[in-house]
Amino acid sequence: MRRGHYSIHTERSYCDWIKRYVAFHKMKSRSDLANGEDKIESFLTHLAVERNVAPSTQNQAMNALVFLYNKVIKQPLAEKGIDAVRSVKKMNVPVVLTREETARVIILMSGVPQLTVKLLYGSGLRVMECARLRIHDNRL
Repeated sequence: MRRGHYSIHTERSYCDWIKRYVAFHKMKSRSDLANGEDKIESFLTHLAVERNVAPSTQNQAMNALVFLYNKVIKQPLAEKGIDAVRSVKKMNVPVVLTREETARVIILMSGVPQLTVKLLYGSGLRVMECARLRIHDNRL
């Protein structure tokens, strides 16, 4: 991976997925890696059904395992492809307070926390942007 100029984050992630794959199938030797397509399918299906992972997480796991078989152990996977159950993209509906609810929360606060919430609400600042604000003295 280093020779291929992969990111260190990709390297760590792929190694982690490969470890999980080996642990999932309780592999003890290199010969246990045989019949990779079926094993990869069952692992990816497990991730989607039992672990309920996001589609991008499942794709990352698949890419790590394809890398393992194609580049590391030089055992290319079959042309038919891997037909695992795919993860479903989740719809996250944001929870939003009404203006009245927001006003009631702000009234209960005081001092710096209240000022922070007013800045966040009134100007649309993100939390870290607000936390990084500093007082700048502009006396002339």
